[in-house]
Amino acid sequence: MGEHYKFAALSSAVDRPSLFGERSALLAKLAQLGLPIPETYLLSINAVALGEVVDALPVSGLFALRSSPEKRQWHGASALLNLGVCDAELDTLSAEYSRTGALELYRRSVQNFAVRVHDLDPEVFETLNYELRVNVPSPSEAQLEDLLRASLDLFEDEAGAAFPQSPTEQLRQAIEAFRSEWNSPRAQIMRQATGASARAGLGLMVQKMVNLNAGGTGFFQSVDDTSGKARSTGTYTPFTPHPQHSVEPARFITRNERIERHDDNASLEELAPDGFAALLDATQIAENNLGDRFNVAFGITNGQARVFDMVPTQRGANAAVQIVVDLAQQHLISRDDALMRIEPLRLAECLHPQLDPHARRDLLAGGLPASPGAATGKIVFTSLAAMSAVAQGENVILVRPETSPEDIRGIYAAEGVLTLRGGMTSHAAVIARGLGVPCIVGVADLKLDGEVLVTPNGRRFNAGDVITLDGSTGQVLAGAPRMLRAETSQAFNTLLGWADAVRTLGVRANADTPHEARLARNFKVDGIGLCRTEHMFFENGRINLMREMILAENGEKRVEALNRLLPMQRGDFEELFEIMEGLPVTIRLLDPPLHEFLPHSEAEFEPLAKAMDLPLDEIKSRAKGLHEFNPMLGMRGVRLGITMPEIYAMQGRAIFEAAIAAGRKTGAEIIPEIMIPLVSANRESELVKARLDEVADAVRAETGVDFKYKTGVMVETPRGALRAGDLARSSSFLSFGTNDLTQMTYGLSRDDAGRFMREYVNLEVFTEDPFRSLDIEGVGELVSIGARRGRENNASLEIGLCGEHGGDPSTINFCAREGFDYVSCSAYRVPIARLAAAQSALTALIKK
Repeated sequence: MGEHYKFAALSSAVDRPSLFGERSALLAKLAQLGLPIPETYLLSINAVALGEVVDALPVSGLFALRSSPEKRQWHGASALLNLGVCDAELDTLSAEYSRTGALELYRRSVQNFAVRVHDLDPEVFETLNYELRVNVPSPSEAQLEDLLRASLDLFEDEAGAAFPQSPTEQLRQAIEAFRSEWNSPRAQIMRQATGASARAGLGLMVQKMVNLNAGGTGFFQSVDDTSGKARSTGTYTPFTPHPQHSVEPARFITRNERIERHDDNASLEELAPDGFAALLDATQIAENNLGDRFNVAFGITNGQARVFDMVPTQRGANAAVQIVVDLAQQHLISRDDALMRIEPLRLAECLHPQLDPHARRDLLAGGLPASPGAATGKIVFTSLAAMSAVAQGENVILVRPETSPEDIRGIYAAEGVLTLRGGMTSHAAVIARGLGVPCIVGVADLKLDGEVLVTPNGRRFNAGDVITLDGSTGQVLAGAPRMLRAETSQAFNTLLGWADAVRTLGVRANADTPHEARLARNFKVDGIGLCRTEHMFFENGRINLMREMILAENGEKRVEALNRLLPMQRGDFEELFEIMEGLPVTIRLLDPPLHEFLPHSEAEFEPLAKAMDLPLDEIKSRAKGLHEFNPMLGMRGVRLGITMPEIYAMQGRAIFEAAIAAGRKTGAEIIPEIMIPLVSANRESELVKARLDEVADAVRAETGVDFKYKTGVMVETPRGALRAGDLARSSSFLSFGTNDLTQMTYGLSRDDAGRFMREYVNLEVFTEDPFRSLDIEGVGELVSIGARRGRENNASLEIGLCGEHGGDPSTINFCAREGFDYVSCSAYRVPIARLAAAQSALTALIKK
């Protein structure tokens, strides 16, 4: 279709979106269904790309040019109407619209052509028009003739060439303008944001204009775009080419229901009842046959409806879910189709408050969207200030250079968290996602000047000033834009129920607290795949006991402190087991380096010295002795369990005693899964497992109760992945901790990567932040090797993946392909994972 812009008939586009674009293909389907489509001809994507010269016009009279990109979400220029107006057409137009109407239509077309095709300033034309309107409210035919000629002269002065009097030349110039806009840097960036390639193509439609002298135009859809529920809504503007009659669009809702309006215009069903009925019928035919809900661009002429264009309705996440569930329940699409139509990540919009898309945004800076949702609050700069303000009934945003484990309570209290440093798996990101708190990290453009937040252009925000975080986009905003409330519908639950019936991959939750465990149960998880026990030690009344244990001068003193922690840990685990009622609960033994628990200020050291009855200097000296140059690669994980075996022994006892107590209360069989972190050599896990077995035997002897438990390994190091065959010999399960595995494979700090990650992705060094979506080629290959070698040596081995990658759809698809048993992610990402797992299963069936 490339030679000299040979125009194709509309029917050529049926089922050929790659040649003519999705919009043309849809319009061709509608014509095939018998809908009243105006005469339309097509330019193929290839023809537009080649930019050849138009040698013939396919239609007579006035016509419109419309974009038809290969994928509709790539947009393209908006429609350019009333092409073909010229001196030679003026008499014909006068017969249709009256002489004054034709002159005004011509003038408007000149102005529109100047602005859209030649990128001229609309204000110079508006000024010319305004001067006449002020002096002459109802201009005569002669005055309108003079205004038209003045507009044509102005066009020639501004454009450097006369307004084209050939309709073919108008079309040629319009096509070139559409091509230029499509290839502009801004348009390319916008397309790339939706996943378009650099070779994305644009088709075009040339459509004959309908004489609307006795009608008008509008937009219509049969559903509400916020809820997705049935509700006919739209706008209608009666056509008038006359300058003295400016008509505002009239809104309408249903065939039988009048609505409250703020003008005196009649609604469409009052102006053209037959046309409105025909419009409803045409929409229903399209929706029933094509299985979707559409926004219809239509015209009414002499009481009859004409359909100019249809596109799927714009819809929020709740509406998208409601629409596909309704379509499936009406048997217009299958349940499998319904599952495949929803982008899993969009479900996050249903679970968190969102900014109103129409709200004004005062943008301060942007960072990494670490935890979705929107939050507004007063700025606070410390966790203590956050807790104090919340106690007084205020909403706050916690702003920190970066967070540490001690900030957990502040994060929990805040409406949102903003850190200047950090990446997608930094401490703030992981904790905020688990709590469902909106969070933006790595906002390098913002600076802290003492306790003042400074923007790139010098605006300063003090404690108490109000800001808003859009955790879904990474935007930091001033003030309090309008919010949309989070809500899940019955349709949401129905869709996920269908997903559960299809998926084969288990979905567990990362849950460290009873609150997170209950939330996970509400989201219908298959268990807990990661309980990070270190988070339990930062609660009030525990941190000093933990510090006493760490700074103890010998093993005996350490055991004393651990014995006081034991009932607390036992209570934590017992409540988790009760909430999960027999579902798997995987508890990771203490993992982080001990320095994270130590005091950071003089004020914290003093009460600790008093509690331990030791001189302040000695406490500081012991703390200094624990200093490590790179603690994340030092004394942590299984290394703690081997060198300080009392810690894991206490945790094992707490787990076993809690399982017995919870089993008695619930009547369910509780089989704890104990995960040993950071294992690289099988001998490490053997040593820890032997100690746990001793503790289990002791608890059985003391209680007279037999119980089962499983031990497994968290694979977080490249060596652990490569030697997974060895690890599997003494393990019931392997769970790949891909946050640390990514960090160690890349030699890249997950807390510091945010400083340059955007630039790396923009320069295509990485296709995606590897802490956000699993690097399938590198880290994924290690995981694949580990899983395969593990199962070769242990056929009953369970394989899981835990960490935030477990909520990423592409990672879930990888795990499903590799035959994993489950993924585990933060509770708020569980619905995303359930849907993504179902889509992976359906995709696998299709490929078979």
